[in-house]
Amino acid sequence: MKLGARMLKTGIAITLALYIAQLLNMPSPIFTGIAAIFAIQPTIYRSYLSVVEQVQGNIIGALLAITFYLLFGSHLLIVGLAAIVAIVIMVKLKLENSIRLALVTIIVIMEAPAEQFLYFASLRTLSIFIGILAAFLVNFIFLPPKYETKLFQSISSVTEDILKWIRLTTRFASEDQLLKKDIGSIKKRITQVNQLYSMYEEERRYFKKTDRAKLRKLVIYRQMIQVTQKSFDILKLQQKYENILHKVPESLQVETRERFDYLLGFHEQLLLKYLGKVRQEVELDDVLFGESDRDRLRDLFINEIRKGDTEDVFQPYHLMRILSGIIEYEEQLEQLDKLIRTYQTYHEKESQVHVDI
Repeated sequence: MKLGARMLKTGIAITLALYIAQLLNMPSPIFTGIAAIFAIQPTIYRSYLSVVEQVQGNIIGALLAITFYLLFGSHLLIVGLAAIVAIVIMVKLKLENSIRLALVTIIVIMEAPAEQFLYFASLRTLSIFIGILAAFLVNFIFLPPKYETKLFQSISSVTEDILKWIRLTTRFASEDQLLKKDIGSIKKRITQVNQLYSMYEEERRYFKKTDRAKLRKLVIYRQMIQVTQKSFDILKLQQKYENILHKVPESLQVETRERFDYLLGFHEQLLLKYLGKVRQEVELDDVLFGESDRDRLRDLFINEIRKGDTEDVFQPYHLMRILSGIIEYEEQLEQLDKLIRTYQTYHEKESQVHVDI
């Protein structure tokens, strides 16, 4: 199992929380470690939000625990009732993420010794505060996440697998069972890519100076993901309608295969271009068909759609979906190309992308 940054940060946060509690001679340092576990987050911004929510949850839990203890005592049923009330209040205040810590606060306070109850309750509440702040400090200082590197690597990796499968399916060389299995895996990976983008967006938006260059970079990554999604849509269409594509005239198969070879090649070039490994002047028209070739492919599809001499009455509609998918994929590639060229033209200094691949 790979030891990730979040695992390391969790361990460091627990150690730091316990160390601070020990320095302050806290009677129950274990509570600081428990709070640190709840407060650690994958991004600095989410850690900030977590601190705010966990502090609120800790305060609500402490107040409820003290109130119920002073009014009704610390019977097991009273602890359970306090927990229920806490959950209702937290849900009403939309603080669901800090419910668990609030419940921990209630339990550790209500089981405090009856002698000097308020004193011990205050110390345990303070212990949990220390754990929350320790987690935030660790997340802010240690092992800052390189979400741009992770994001680009994830996009590049899943795109590479999609393009390989498309090349195989256009030549009817893919193994159907393996392709179906990999399509499910690719779908999950694209979901993970979107999650990484959300984290990268949070870091860029809230903890760095917002300017045009950084906002455009976000737009580029969003478009990269959109292009990858379009290529994945095409792969699914090819897998679904493989029998139909296999029956169309040879001329249409050849034209479609050549078009995909160009589009897939340019997709790969765009990722390298973003890294500065392809000249800026290389444009989509340099590697794609000319207008006449583009029209010829369209006309071949339309002629096949209009035939209507097939037993499958839905075949024309399936072919329309495939043609539409090709057009949408090309349009998204053109948009990505424009975004990259604009970024590298107007933000030359900021366009140096340091991503290990």
